[in-house]
Amino acid sequence: MARYGDLDYERLTKGGFGLGVGLFALGVLGLVLLQPLVGPFPGWEEQLLVDSEALGIVVAFLSVLLFGIVLPLTE
Repeated sequence: MARYGDLDYERLTKGGFGLGVGLFALGVLGLVLLQPLVGPFPGWEEQLLVDSEALGIVVAFLSVLLFGIVLPLTE
């Protein structure tokens, strides 16, 4: 039996990285494409998109680091 149960590290790494890239893309595309079309956003909407970019980078990096490198090495 594996130490951390029956985790599929490959699936978790790809899924976490995809989620991070999706969050980042949502933030960037929201700021780049919607702002010229709709006009200036209220402060909270712009901050939400900027936070989405930052969170996407963190999630993508940590999922690869944690599920792709650290946990498989500790098995």
